Amino acid sequence: TTTIGKLAQVFRSDGKTALLCAADTFRAAAIDQLEIWGERTGTEVIKTQPGGDPAAVLYDALQSASARHTDYVIVDTAGRLHTKTNLMAELEKMRRTAQRIIPGAPHETLLVMDATTGQNGLQQARLFTQSAGVTGIVLTKLDGTAKGGVVVAISRELGVPVRYVGVGEKAADLLPFDPKEFVESLFA
Repeated sequence: TTTIGKLAQVFRSDGKTALLCAADTFRAAAIDQLEIWGERTGTEVIKTQPGGDPAAVLYDALQSASARHTDYVIVDTAGRLHTKTNLMAELEKMRRTAQRIIPGAPHETLLVMDATTGQNGLQQARLFTQSAGVTGIVLTKLDGTAKGGVVVAISRELGVPVRYVGVGEKAADLLPFDPKEFVESLFA
């Protein structure tokens, strides 16, 4: 959820318009947390009640964005364990919903991965790519001692590039991925 808010800041800093979609209806505080990020970044949040249908709130967000000619819709989904088939199926449902409204959607599907994730991250990325069509990775928590080396295996096997890295808690702490800097940090 934090990364979604930071992405809104990245796009707004580039002069683009963005809308946040609170499709994590399972975690009690997720909607409230995303609203805080919306306020911080000046980005509207489309939401539903906790426990609501994530695909329905996505539908509402896409309709709203279309009517307003918004550049980006950034969707926050529930953090899912790749072993929970019903939650993975929900991602597939959301993907179908997006494709019905906007041909070719989603245009980017980012897997947010904690840098402390070990080799289990590769299996996680395989299954998420299968269910959600992951097109990029955001590697977070690189401000600590974690190196995030698992993304090398993920990128090599799945052909999924790292797009951004999270290096702190502030809105400005989401940076474009720099491969040279990343490799240097692995060996530092």
